[in-house]
Amino acid sequence: MKNLLLLLTGLLCMGAAQAADTLTIAAAADLTLCLDDLNAAFKATHPDADLKSSTGSSGNFLAQIKNGAPFDVFLSADMSYPRELVKSGQAVEASLTLYATGHIVLWSTNPAVDVSKGLAVLNSDAVKKFAIANPDVAPYGRAAKAALQSAGLWQPLQPKLVSGENIAQTAQFVQSGNVDAGIVALSFVLSPKVAGTGKYYRIAEDQYPVLEQGAVITSRGAANPLAAAYIDFLRSPQARAVFDRYGFLLPAKS
Repeated sequence: MKNLLLLLTGLLCMGAAQAADTLTIAAAADLTLCLDDLNAAFKATHPDADLKSSTGSSGNFLAQIKNGAPFDVFLSADMSYPRELVKSGQAVEASLTLYATGHIVLWSTNPAVDVSKGLAVLNSDAVKKFAIANPDVAPYGRAAKAALQSAGLWQPLQPKLVSGENIAQTAQFVQSGNVDAGIVALSFVLSPKVAGTGKYYRIAEDQYPVLEQGAVITSRGAANPLAAAYIDFLRSPQARAVFDRYGFLLPAKS
């Protein structure tokens, strides 16, 4: 009986140690191509950390976390979502971190589409279909909608519009040629896996609301030391170097 108790105690300790070495991350879809580099930089100083990352639309992750999804850290494409979790008592306020501002571009892999004309090219015969992320759940989709509204093109272009579930799927539509153009995250066209594919036009930042991207530790992650370590890492020069490489910039300090 004593040996059995010792064995059970040992197994429980092992389980606790394994849990402490695991970090579950919910990351906005615009981080899809960046996340491997980001996590590799973190593991350089935390080699025993087991990082389990999922990417998707920030709005969907917000709903999942509110419903008890087991994520320790949330990296959102919109700072309002982490703030909403803090307000509802489901995230740690002190951990709120602005890690970047996002930017949108018009991107096409179709040689017939002259993106240098800006959003106006979407109204040309060269564009039969174009894509944006779903503005109901994807911050980049909301930014794209705002830019199109600012240009007076939102309503006229509805027959051509294809909606991606998130910004990663939207970029896939463009890269595959399933649509003639799309409004995607700058991070995708700058990533090493995509750079040089097609052409892009950077949409003026006064045409859409600032995409402040924020991270936060969820209530579930509050007891996980790796969660705090990861948030600290996001504020580090090592993380900043990765973010800068993918076009995730921070506002210039005044």
